[in-house]
Amino acid sequence: MSQEIWINLPVKDVQKSTAFFNQIGFQATNVGSERAKLTIGQTTFLLFPDAALEKFSGAKVADTSQYAEVLFSLGANSREEVDEFIQKVEFAGGTIFGKPSESDGWMYGAGFADLDGHRWNLLYMDESKMPKGKV
Repeated sequence: MSQEIWINLPVKDVQKSTAFFNQIGFQATNVGSERAKLTIGQTTFLLFPDAALEKFSGAKVADTSQYAEVLFSLGANSREEVDEFIQKVEFAGGTIFGKPSESDGWMYGAGFADLDGHRWNLLYMDESKMPKGKV
């Protein structure tokens, strides 16, 4: 069995979503007019119009204005990277639902929603300050 994983993500407008993800520094490319491929590290997201995802999943797309269907977590290399990235997201039209802040004295992160309301967080962990036994 292949060990690759593709995450199929419903979007309202493939072109706008592609532009948003490129603007915040990810690699998104259109694959025809009906979908786009978004690559973040080793992970591939396929962006499909809501109706297409509903058709092949056999279920309605979640209303992200009311519900969080998933939270994608991204690692950052520094506090500054978190701050800079969140500024890019805000400039590109994303929504910040968690302003950059410190937690537990060793984690620094922020949360945002993309144009379709999918939730993401960015987290820097200072392992030198991490309490023993934490993962």
